[in-house]
Amino acid sequence: MDVCGSPIVTLREFGCEQSLLSRPDGSASFIQGDTSVLAAAYGPAEVKVSKEIYDRATLDVLIQPKVGLPSVRERAQEQCVRETCEASLLLSLHPRSSLTLILQLIHDDGSILSCFLNAACMALMDAGLPMSCLFCGVTCAIDVDGQIITDPTAAQEKESRAVMTFAIDSKERRVMMSSTKGSFSVNELQQCVAVSQKASEKIFQFYRDSVKRRYSKTLG
Repeated sequence: MDVCGSPIVTLREFGCEQSLLSRPDGSASFIQGDTSVLAAAYGPAEVKVSKEIYDRATLDVLIQPKVGLPSVRERAQEQCVRETCEASLLLSLHPRSSLTLILQLIHDDGSILSCFLNAACMALMDAGLPMSCLFCGVTCAIDVDGQIITDPTAAQEKESRAVMTFAIDSKERRVMMSSTKGSFSVNELQQCVAVSQKASEKIFQFYRDSVKRRYSKTLG
């Protein structure tokens, strides 16, 4: 992709289904190519006294790997998702209460953090939790030739010299969170931000289409 001119954003095929699970207050599955995640949102609910915050809700994010116990990688991903959710949720409307978001990895074929973010947003929407804005995740990889790849596969990430994931808000296309790995220049970082903001338009349109399809019978 030529980053010097107008960027051409290519994303893998998306898939989403909400209200899959009966016990959580909100749930969603999100698929990006062969990467898939299942998300469940619980709350507002009673919070432990040790975790109670007097002026806002407490948000816990738990990421479950496909097999085994969570590692340092999952803990870092949890922090990225939690920071993004806290920036968009209106937590002050539910003081002294608890919100829990559980993300289950089904299959990882690259861009997993952005898939976690997208699944989280759809689950929070399904739970009907008040939010100041929606958010989406976009992953970019820079290959050895300096070309930017959006929504890379696991194989493309492995061959890249840098991988970046951004959380973009739906109102002003601001960067809410960033996670980077590898070596890159300031100019390349700015280019990846611009490409991610462009890609977010397609993802937010997918959100709208997905919700519209779900409620089409009611609205019709």
